[in-house]
Amino acid sequence: MASLKDLRNRIASVKATQKITKAMQMVAAAKLRRAQEAAEAARPYSERMGAVLANITQAIGGGGDAPALMTGTGRDDVQLLIVCTAERGLCGGFNSQIARLARDHIRRLLADGKQVKIICVGKKGYDILRREYGSLILERVDLREVKTLGFVNADAIARKVISLFNQGGFDVCTLFYSQFKSVISQIPTAQQIIPAAQASADAEAGNTGGAVYEYEPEPGEILSDLIPRNIAVQIFRALLENAAGEMGAKMSAMDNATRNAGDMINRLSITYNRQRQAQITKELIEIISGAEAL
Repeated sequence: MASLKDLRNRIASVKATQKITKAMQMVAAAKLRRAQEAAEAARPYSERMGAVLANITQAIGGGGDAPALMTGTGRDDVQLLIVCTAERGLCGGFNSQIARLARDHIRRLLADGKQVKIICVGKKGYDILRREYGSLILERVDLREVKTLGFVNADAIARKVISLFNQGGFDVCTLFYSQFKSVISQIPTAQQIIPAAQASADAEAGNTGGAVYEYEPEPGEILSDLIPRNIAVQIFRALLENAAGEMGAKMSAMDNATRNAGDMINRLSITYNRQRQAQITKELIEIISGAEAL
């Protein structure tokens, strides 16, 4: 059985931990609002971009003017996975859920005889995937020094991906991230962004109201500029969704940790008081027994 001193030290240690988790919860709550507003503001632009691409795709009908980023290479032998996770932990199962979805996808692709390449955006996803698939990881994008995510961060990643595609490095690219729903709900999501025609398939002509558009310059020229921008937009949205999801998950995890620390302090305090009372009672009995012996 632990001594009274050990119990006091343990209680003090748990109280110090509780102060830290409470402070982290408050910081996450303060950051969550800004991150959530940024993620929600990016959704309409991203969805409208998909609708515009779908409309232009219909206009050219998949003809020869369509860029390779939209039509693909005609194969799916080499698959590139962009796995976006947080740079830090202490946010519950947020990172592990994204990594689990990516890992399951990798296993299916390898079972089908496909070649897989991985780009990790975020330290935690890299740490999880490198244990089993370290040889498949091409690069890790480090955003730890970035205090506020900007489009320039996503554009840099998009440029690397597009350059790799132009070099014949892969046929299909899939983006993995966590879509923010609420503080307690983040949904791991896989979104194909190359070929881009597949990425915009969910936003087809229903958003155009049946209107017929004429394009100047030609649709093929528009797509050559629009599709790379769309890839950067989709990556930027994924980063913003992840940022909001991370803060929500961290807020929830630190709240649970604070509550658990409080329960542990109560249990340790009860044990400490009982043991202290038993020790006092024992000392009183010894004093009374000694007095009676005199």
